[in-house]
Amino acid sequence: RHLNIAKEGFTQTSLGLLANQRKRQLLIGLLKSLRTIKTLQRTDVRLSEMLEEEDYPGAIQLCLECQKAASTFKHYSCISELNSKLQDTLEQIEEQLDVALSKICKNFDINHYTKVQQAYRLLGKTQTAMDQLHMHFTQAIHNTVFQVVLGYVELCAGNTDTKFQKLQYKDLCTHITSDSYIPCLADLCKALWEVMLSYYRTMQWHENHEQDEAAVVSSVSDGNNAIGTEENSFDRNYVKKKLEHGLSRIWQDVQLKVKTYLLGTDLSNFKYDDFIFVLDVISRLMQVGEEFCGSKSEVLQESIRKQSVNYFKTYHRTRLEELRMFLENETWELCPVKSSFSILQLHEFKFMEQSRSPSVSPSKQPASAISSTVTLFEQYCNGGNPFEIQADSKDDETEDVLASNGYESDEQEKSAYQEYDSDSDVPEELKRDYVDEQTGDAPIKSVSRETLRSRKRSDYNLNKVNAPILTNTTLNVIRLVGKYMQMMNILKPIAFDVIHFMSQLFDYYLYAVYTFFGRNDTFESTGLGLSSSRLRTTLNRIQESLIDLEGSADSSGTLTAAEERKEKVPSPHLSHLVVLTSGNSLYGLAERVVATESLVFLAEQFEFLQPHLDAVMPAAKKPFLQQFYSQTVSTASELRKPVYWIVAAKAIDYEQMLLLMANVKWDVKEIMSQHNVYVDALLKEFEEFNRRLNDVSKRVRIPLPVSNILWEHCIRLANRTLVEG
Repeated sequence: RHLNIAKEGFTQTSLGLLANQRKRQLLIGLLKSLRTIKTLQRTDVRLSEMLEEEDYPGAIQLCLECQKAASTFKHYSCISELNSKLQDTLEQIEEQLDVALSKICKNFDINHYTKVQQAYRLLGKTQTAMDQLHMHFTQAIHNTVFQVVLGYVELCAGNTDTKFQKLQYKDLCTHITSDSYIPCLADLCKALWEVMLSYYRTMQWHENHEQDEAAVVSSVSDGNNAIGTEENSFDRNYVKKKLEHGLSRIWQDVQLKVKTYLLGTDLSNFKYDDFIFVLDVISRLMQVGEEFCGSKSEVLQESIRKQSVNYFKTYHRTRLEELRMFLENETWELCPVKSSFSILQLHEFKFMEQSRSPSVSPSKQPASAISSTVTLFEQYCNGGNPFEIQADSKDDETEDVLASNGYESDEQEKSAYQEYDSDSDVPEELKRDYVDEQTGDAPIKSVSRETLRSRKRSDYNLNKVNAPILTNTTLNVIRLVGKYMQMMNILKPIAFDVIHFMSQLFDYYLYAVYTFFGRNDTFESTGLGLSSSRLRTTLNRIQESLIDLEGSADSSGTLTAAEERKEKVPSPHLSHLVVLTSGNSLYGLAERVVATESLVFLAEQFEFLQPHLDAVMPAAKKPFLQQFYSQTVSTASELRKPVYWIVAAKAIDYEQMLLLMANVKWDVKEIMSQHNVYVDALLKEFEEFNRRLNDVSKRVRIPLPVSNILWEHCIRLANRTLVEG
């Protein structure tokens, strides 16, 4: 009994107590575990919340902690499932990270990118991130380009046909219509610019970040984390190299895409301004490339050169035809311009002033002139787009064309010398009249102009300082030269072709003036050496290289001839309105003066432009330019001799003198005190000639060299007649 009492009261109770205590402790432990498990189960919800908020580093941190905790409890069967689930979640986070990374390519956001990078660092996958990023960029370029072009193609096609989406980019480019070509090109460049800007900013982020990190590392460089930093610096170098290598790869991609687009359409029938616009966009793109990775953009240059040569041939061909038409309809009337007229006032030459004066706002300057200190990337880093500029600069140009239209303040000049700076499509009549701005009505042409002019000059020799003599056609040629020079400025590689075509314009004008006014076989044979040998060789050269004489007489060898004739122009014919045979107008002296002097004026303009042309000419081709100047441009003034010779020869009746001389009785016994009749006759003719010259000079200013040549011819011919008599 005692034993029993002891057993119950002592052993069982205390042991029971201990046993219960132990049980309780176990349960408390279990409760803790269960609580942890409960939170682990709940983390799922938290994780997806974090991902919603795009807090990738936080989510990954949480995930990794959960994994640690789970590994301590892996003896519970519910936990082992959780573990694999967490692994899935991690992978899912990585996928989302990848998507987030790809967003960087379109528009770079610093906070977003910093988060993504931190997340990758937590995962220990900085290098993978870099490789992925480059893939995304390449993909982004491909997709944006495709989407832009596809958008335009579908817009133009109008139907909602999906066949275009299956096309290759290259074939898609050929579907672009010519009116949507330019907006599409601009959008293409804008889109590509955004991708490149994102890349640029990504690089900047890494550079700044590296500096910060370096600072941190240096402050905590204890022995224990040496290994960690080593790994870190390896990562950093890898990233740096990868980014630098990526630059040229991305630019190469951009170039190829744009090249495909450029060559996809035949530009040869584009309007001139449109073509210049395309060139402008591309040259700006090349500048971007230069700043992006120092590339010379050979791919782009080659493709734009191909297109330009192609375009320019067609363009020049139509221009020559046009010039011929102009020459054939030209009545060789004066074209009224200010006496201070300079070709730089024409808006085709505005670009020359821009490239000289730094004061022009950058938007109007050609890309090359923007000061090199601010790169495009710095300029547009926070928004804006370098490819949007052009649209504004177009408007600026049109304003200053007409600004100078009106009258000069100088009183005596307030006359018909109005500078008109319009395009050649204004009807001739409008150009010739001018509207009196004070009263607002157009004065009757003949009176106003005649009286104004005659009041201004009493004698044709006195007024040497007057407006340049030029015709509508001359102005057109000058405008064309301006346009050609713009082409050259943007397109250094085809400068030679352009200059060659430019020389053809001058050649053709010179040839036309000669054939219209200077060709006269009866006088050529008198062997007076009117045209110098240099002039003759020049004319022959022009005739062989540029004039298509086949038009009248068809020759054999048709195929090669046809090929060559493509390059040539038929010889022009003088307009029917120009009468060169009437004695009253001194055999078209006014028209002759306008023709030769406008040619001389044109030659002077070419002289003025020589340094500009010389600057863009490739060294190997410089002799061509020098030869053109020494042999062709400088012969312009020599045309005066043969042109005016005809006037002098016809205006004075030398035959009558010969008759008078023959009628004189020469066998006189004593010398008469009075001179012979024919002398008076000759003087009378000269006076008459002088009077007519005065009449003509009321219509057209006769420059001094011209009147000198005229009188020289008269005196020579009179001397010949005397000798003959």
